[in-house]
Amino acid sequence: MNFKAMSLISAVALALPTFGAADPVDDQLVINEDIEIVTKTTAAPHLEGHLDEVMSGWLFRSDSTRDMERDDFDNPGMIFAEQGAEIWNTADGTEGKSCADCHGAPEDMAGVRAVYPKWNEAAGEVRTLQMQINDCRENRMGAKAWGYDKGGSMPMEALLASVSRGLPVNVEIDGPAKETWEKGKEIYYTRYGQLELSCANCHEENYGNMIRADHLSQGQINGFPTYRLKNTKLNGSHSRFKGCIRDTRAETFNPGSPEFVALELYVASRGNGLSVEGPSVRN
Repeated sequence: MNFKAMSLISAVALALPTFGAADPVDDQLVINEDIEIVTKTTAAPHLEGHLDEVMSGWLFRSDSTRDMERDDFDNPGMIFAEQGAEIWNTADGTEGKSCADCHGAPEDMAGVRAVYPKWNEAAGEVRTLQMQINDCRENRMGAKAWGYDKGGSMPMEALLASVSRGLPVNVEIDGPAKETWEKGKEIYYTRYGQLELSCANCHEENYGNMIRADHLSQGQINGFPTYRLKNTKLNGSHSRFKGCIRDTRAETFNPGSPEFVALELYVASRGNGLSVEGPSVRN
């Protein structure tokens, strides 16, 4: 075998994922000794034939990473929630309004994060939480929309997630949202890129295994937005979707795109019954 052929074989071997056995821990998450988080529960009926049980990504992390979520003082994601609280009470835009002027205290929004993405009848579309926030900014505050997974979007989503912690994810997929959900499901099972991998290949068929140095979870997004130790910042679910598809060596969709809105709806529905956990901490 010549040198070029050997180099090609080596390159292909390095590109392909390699899996090794590992298991999620059996642990309980209670935040601030007060907020009980459901990290494992029976899968929703629409996952029949795919998953029997759904598990938070928290169960797949190391002891030290899991411990960071047990207390808000140790959770770096809560810094962004605090920033979100400042934004919440600050007037912005031509109308001179703040979020608090219409919605009251952030705690009054408990439960909102748990039901997004959701169908918006007036707009005739499924909206993510960030899309709804920008609708308020543009049409009620007269303020400029934030970029998707950028700027004020991340602190605001962290704030709204934090006041819903412990409440069950309950994303509706029937009725007018069904078409978008089906589109998201199709994307989830579609193989992308030179590696020809789908979301399901890693997060349904191989969760609990090691892919090189990473412990694969079920890819649940009940903990988003999430502070990643890898890049030391708060990350949105669409940015994580983009990174996953990019890692298959494919041209990816962009955060806020219709494709990722559909994918978020589908993936969020896979976590129905788990607790809202964000801002979480992950590798």
